[in-house]
Amino acid sequence: MLTNNVTRMAVLVEHNFLDAYAGESRDGSLTVKFSTGDIISMNKVVTTTKDLDDLCYAVLAIFRSRFSKTEGITGGLCMKGQSLPRVVCIQVWQSLQFCYSWILSSDHRKWMMPYLERFSTDMKYDIFRVVYVSGDNSL
Repeated sequence: MLTNNVTRMAVLVEHNFLDAYAGESRDGSLTVKFSTGDIISMNKVVTTTKDLDDLCYAVLAIFRSRFSKTEGITGGLCMKGQSLPRVVCIQVWQSLQFCYSWILSSDHRKWMMPYLERFSTDMKYDIFRVVYVSGDNSL
């Protein structure tokens, strides 16, 4: 069982090096903060190299237009692959229920797909509970 948990912790590593290009949080800062026990969702979109810049712009448009309207989200970050053609977004949630409600919402797909339908993409979601953050006094 420990091996399974270690494997899941390495999900971000498989994306190679990433450059952050957008971020926002409910407290008005441009940094995304999370603590032990928080829920984090990570979605990635893989495309062709020639479409990467356009995909980054589309994901930025989605992020900017929906962040303030998304219930239960406390922060978000968009990152672009340096050597692999992918965009990775991380969202911090108040609860697992808010996270799943957002992912499973048919409304979510309706407003998002017009931004992404012109791209040849592969999309994947992962959800995590933060187990430990160095500096948290909750242990």
